[in-house]
Amino acid sequence: MDKFYIITNSDKDKDFQITNEIVSYLKKNGKKCQVQQAERKLEGAYHYTNPELIPEGTQCILVLGGDGTLLQAARDVVYRKIPMLGINLGTLGFLAEVNRQSIHAALDKLIADDYEIEERMMLTGTVWHGDKIIGQDIALNDIVIGREGPLRVVRFKNYVNDVYLNSYNADGIIIATPTGSTGYSLSCGGPIVSPNAAMTLMTPIAPHTLNTRSIIFPEEDVITVELGEGRRQVQEQGLASFDGDTEIPIVTGDRIVIQKASASVKILKLNHLSFVEVLRQKME
Repeated sequence: MDKFYIITNSDKDKDFQITNEIVSYLKKNGKKCQVQQAERKLEGAYHYTNPELIPEGTQCILVLGGDGTLLQAARDVVYRKIPMLGINLGTLGFLAEVNRQSIHAALDKLIADDYEIEERMMLTGTVWHGDKIIGQDIALNDIVIGREGPLRVVRFKNYVNDVYLNSYNADGIIIATPTGSTGYSLSCGGPIVSPNAAMTLMTPIAPHTLNTRSIIFPEEDVITVELGEGRRQVQEQGLASFDGDTEIPIVTGDRIVIQKASASVKILKLNHLSFVEVLRQKME
């Protein structure tokens, strides 16, 4: 690899010390590198990173921050189809593989083309109010549909390929990718799935039944979740959340249609460890 691009989270690298160190190291080795600071943007085609600023011919995007920063960057630049490597400046994570102490070793592997590329599927969610689209976004980890406001049970009606499946009386529903199986879905009792698999997981949040379990669907299935009435049979307020970041407000009767995205994220792997080995290390 010869052409690099850095997306950096200034909250994790406040004085850009690590960012500048990486730029200097790459340039000393005859490589090209540019930097963009990830900043929250409330409106427009991207949320944190402007994909149009990434030069043509870029071979690798280095994301400095943590799993959250990598999720944000992946959503913004996925259609550029450039492999990404997360450098973890935060707490324990599954996505950002490289820590502070191994940055130079990781860069050496990239320069020597000693890496693997994993394809990670993403989800798109389109929110409908009647026959009108009121919002749309993309997620690498999960799309969460939940109630908003006072703590009370809400009914969620679930359809698969336009066929009614079931209803949950719960706090919410998580629709996750295999990458997201180790996130919020896991904390709600969902299964762990190898991240390079292609399937969709549905996991209820605090369901008010004793026999509710996660359900796994093949990648081509289209899942629709409709926000139903609460027990008081009044209009409920809810939110559709994408990767725990952006949110689209919904009300009773609104529905979100979720399916596999047309593009996938390319994640660089340097350690050549299997998913089982990585999982064992994270759980120790």
